[in-house]
Amino acid sequence: MHPHDDTTACLEQLRTALEANGITLPSLGIDLPTFAGTLPARPLIALGNCNQATARALTTALRKAADR
Repeated sequence: MHPHDDTTACLEQLRTALEANGITLPSLGIDLPTFAGTLPARPLIALGNCNQATARALTTALRKAADR
């Protein structure tokens, strides 16, 4: 499997999990420069920016998951 395919799958799984908790990160995406290097690819997923309401929702979801 190409690293890009695996990264795309991981990104979509993260997007789905966030959406299941009512969270949308508008800037969520693949950091394409991580594929441009000559070293073995270590692709990154860029979480991007979010407003305070989204940050609070993400904090709540993470705290709730940690309590399980």
